[in-house]
Amino acid sequence: MKPAKRRTRARWIHETFQISVTRACRLAGFSRAGWYKRSTARDQTALRLRLRELAHARPRFGYQRLHVLLRREGWLVNRKRVRRLYRLEGLQLRHRCRRRKHMALHRGAAPVPTAQAQRWSMDFVHDQLFDGRPFRILTLVDHWSRESVLLECGFSLGGRDVAQALERVIHRTGRPASITCDHGSEFTSKALEAWAYARGVQLDFTRPGKPTDNGHIESFNGRLRDECLNVQQFLSLDDARAKLEAWRRDYNEHRPHGSLGHLTPREFVQTRQGNQDLTATAIPA
Repeated sequence: MKPAKRRTRARWIHETFQISVTRACRLAGFSRAGWYKRSTARDQTALRLRLRELAHARPRFGYQRLHVLLRREGWLVNRKRVRRLYRLEGLQLRHRCRRRKHMALHRGAAPVPTAQAQRWSMDFVHDQLFDGRPFRILTLVDHWSRESVLLECGFSLGGRDVAQALERVIHRTGRPASITCDHGSEFTSKALEAWAYARGVQLDFTRPGKPTDNGHIESFNGRLRDECLNVQQFLSLDDARAKLEAWRRDYNEHRPHGSLGHLTPREFVQTRQGNQDLTATAIPA
């Protein structure tokens, strides 16, 4: 039996039966010197409190990711200590809960975007080729202009593929401040988390079971399915890429959008930028 368990047993015997320390230690097989010895280890109370706060804020993270977050905050602690405290706090037990019991990573009402490429939403849509093979489509929409930023399709798209697709997009359009997404395994992967941290992009996760938190992308996905996926036959993955890109360009440049005053997303951006330029010109320096 480990010394810590012997000490605990001796303390329980001493407090329960109200006997002397000497007799309690003898019954528990624990030395009196160990009973009176004071620990010289550093106080870990602050670290344990911060570890518990991070675990509740990130309910899908294990001790390895929590260790990374602690290191980013400046805590000089190794992974084995984090694992030990993680187990002592009983944080691993939360994985036994059903997924809907998890706390959401939603941070409340998000600020309304005032310009292009400030806030995006992303999600996945599923369809199949002419021969029955299923494929996936990564959809990305700008909140402010309703522009379709990206339609990336593939047979298997993981977290690394999503990060690479986003990397290509930000070189063309600029880096957003945040991206709204659900709790899919691709969006909670380590690869996407590392990319978002390196680029300074905040991943805003919706509440589980609340698709209305990401209404922009849900509405766009419905239009994509009604106007493209349900009326097109895709012979191959390359054929799907070509047809999806053609539809995306038509959606951005020719299709009027009701919430934009029946302007296309491209016309909306040009009109707002023109108004801002006129306002800046009218204001005297």
